Amino acid sequence: MRRDVLELRQFYASPLGQAARAMVSRKVEEAWGDAHGLDVLALGYATPFVAPLRAAARRVVAAMPAQQGVEVWPADGPNLAALADEDSLPFANALFDRILVVHGLEESHDPAGLLREVWRVLAPSGRVIVTAASRSGLWANSERTPFGHGRPYSRSQLAELLREAELEPLGWTRALYVPPVGWMSGWAEGFEQTGSRLWPRFAGLTLMEAVKQTFAVKPKGTRARVRRIPTLAPQPAGAAPASRAPRGEASRAHLEAGEDSLSVEAKTLAG
Repeated sequence: MRRDVLELRQFYASPLGQAARAMVSRKVEEAWGDAHGLDVLALGYATPFVAPLRAAARRVVAAMPAQQGVEVWPADGPNLAALADEDSLPFANALFDRILVVHGLEESHDPAGLLREVWRVLAPSGRVIVTAASRSGLWANSERTPFGHGRPYSRSQLAELLREAELEPLGWTRALYVPPVGWMSGWAEGFEQTGSRLWPRFAGLTLMEAVKQTFAVKPKGTRARVRRIPTLAPQPAGAAPASRAPRGEASRAHLEAGEDSLSVEAKTLAG
């Protein structure tokens, strides 16, 4: 069962949620830059992390699962968020250059089907970043945050799931080293700087980037069968054309010739 959109909104309005937003947004910006001129999709509840991309991207839209609910986004302009079935996104094939998935896999009833839809709407050579709670992290064991619900993933499990959807992993990183305790959110930056060096396995989130690869299939050629037509020897000038006996008479002649040869051979053996 997915968290309600109101719970997600309330979390990201809290100090701990704001710290999570800052840490993850930094990782997305490091991977994609400002996404200048690109079409970007925020899938799940990824709107807190793609807001900085709106200034340079050509299009940034959001799709939120029906079980979760949808909210109006952004608050300062026309609505760009839509309610969608996770296994049937309301977008054309190969539409987006970049897709960010947050709060998408952990509580999905069909994670592989969701990623197949990601593959479908992702443009050729487009890239997707999937963010999921880390199985060995502290955030997956705390129900005070949305990352403590659903199934967490290890790095190898996430990579295998992406490959099943024909998405090739490019790289991965970790985020959220601060413990999921509200009063420690003010030290999130310090935990982020030292955590990657001292205790990398205790990161709260795993972010994995993958690319959609398409391959052109060369059709196999079929070998043509060549029928050889025998050539007739030229006949001398003035010679009458050879007459062909009817099929029945020709067969009878062959049989009679066969009988003569057999009788000659019998006489030879008897003598």
